[in-house]
Amino acid sequence: MAWPQNYDPLGNLVFSALVAAIPIVVLLGLIGLLRVRVHLAAVLGLGAAMVVAVAAYHMPLRIALATAGYGAAYGLFPIGWVILNVMYLYQLTVRQGRFELLRVSLAGLTPDGRVQVILIAFSLGSFLEGVAGFGTPVAITAAILIQLGFRPVQASGLALIANTAPVAFGALGIPITTLAQVTGLDPLVLSKMVGRQLPFFSVIVPFWVVLALAGWRGLWGVWPAALTAGVAFAVPQFLVSNLHGPWLVDIVSAACSMMALMVLLRFWQPREIWRSARSPDSPPAMPAARPHSLPDPSVAIRGHGRANAFHAWMPWMILTAFVFIWGLPQSKQFMSGIGGMQLEVPWLHGLVQRMPPVAPPGAAPEKAVFEFNWIGATGTAILLSALLAGFSMGCSPRVLLDTYFSTLKRIRFSLLTIAAMLAVGHVTRYSGTDATLGLALAHTGSMYPFFGTLLGWLGVALTGSDTASNVLFGSLQRITAEQTGLSPILMCAANSSGGVMGKMIDAQSIVVASTATGAYGREGDILRFVFFHSVALAALVGLLVTLQAYVFPLTAMVAK
Repeated sequence: MAWPQNYDPLGNLVFSALVAAIPIVVLLGLIGLLRVRVHLAAVLGLGAAMVVAVAAYHMPLRIALATAGYGAAYGLFPIGWVILNVMYLYQLTVRQGRFELLRVSLAGLTPDGRVQVILIAFSLGSFLEGVAGFGTPVAITAAILIQLGFRPVQASGLALIANTAPVAFGALGIPITTLAQVTGLDPLVLSKMVGRQLPFFSVIVPFWVVLALAGWRGLWGVWPAALTAGVAFAVPQFLVSNLHGPWLVDIVSAACSMMALMVLLRFWQPREIWRSARSPDSPPAMPAARPHSLPDPSVAIRGHGRANAFHAWMPWMILTAFVFIWGLPQSKQFMSGIGGMQLEVPWLHGLVQRMPPVAPPGAAPEKAVFEFNWIGATGTAILLSALLAGFSMGCSPRVLLDTYFSTLKRIRFSLLTIAAMLAVGHVTRYSGTDATLGLALAHTGSMYPFFGTLLGWLGVALTGSDTASNVLFGSLQRITAEQTGLSPILMCAANSSGGVMGKMIDAQSIVVASTATGAYGREGDILRFVFFHSVALAALVGLLVTLQAYVFPLTAMVAK
């Protein structure tokens, strides 16, 4: 018999919500305030989540342990598998000198660090989000920014801020298609609605990331580049999401953004090149790029021709090709048939029952199936691309093997952290503490469009995934919207749109960024860098959804 979840174990929703929030407070407090090493904070946060689940929510201990193990396994595969192999490719390019060529190639497009951030963190990062997701864009763009001379915490924070607007359509639209499965709504309808929310922020984010880097004066000097990149992304994002669907939104939009920015740079460069160690308006807590990191493009062009530029980009072109092919639905279906296994998690599968109003009456017990498709996993595509790129760069089998083991040693604590973080997320989901927090936000009356959007933000901050947040709260959003007379399409889409702003503060993304930039142990600094930006942008999404609900309802109408 399945164990039924209880969303108000203390008989008072406010008190229950405070207890449910204990793991979050412990985790973020240890990282952000007490500056405890993140892998230790993750383990302590998992301990807090287990205590709350078993002692307050009366979850059977055997189910709680199985849940934690399920989450840890998912953290290692597929997420940890992606991060390990991305870092492996990165280490190979560094070892063979290709990353230095890439740095010079990018600096040759523009010597201005502000424009480089727009091009790399926003435009290139959006493309990588579209084809891969799972932290890939943050890892790669943060590593590139490091090579361009940005400091570790700064590079991490900027990559995280930029990786927001494309997330809802990431990994070939998986968050939206998953939301459709959970809510029973048409994926095209949800794609249209999200496509009427996020384009506003696609225009804002390039400005926002430069503002975080260089302040208002620095932003004023490169507003044409920010506007070009943002508009060239936002317009295709709206059109593709509304006319085609969620699958190719990021890929098309990011390609348009990169091409538009490159065309602009052929005819325009900032009047004053941003080279100083600290821009006049940048806050002290946000260090600027090192002075030597922005070489004169003429020197770069004289020293490295087109052949070297091709060699610099070749490993990443191979990566993009492999990940794109692996991401195609036909490829996924084929590979799952030859290498996929689905394992029902003992002591958990079918033994947890979600209850109304989080789930409709008579809903089936929660599934717990670990999918081990090692051939079709994105991380496998990255590994194969890294091996092919390594051979093309002249690496011997011994170098390839030595680099892999050194990479594994380098990120071992990061993998432990991700496993613990995903265990926390799974325990909160299967115990029902996430639903308690969601129901508390749902009791906000006419302000529900605003707080319902923040619910999506909270879901991503807890789980590290817009897809997971949609799984957790998608059904709740539809039920609550129907009870309050709001459009379920609007609120389900708001869960995904608001969720993207939580991506920059979730522990998984922060660990990925710190690992890629060599800032492991400084996760608290990264969290403090991005926290305000995350809350502010999430509040703006909530304001937009509120306006769509009450002031401009026509913008929230889509063909069913």
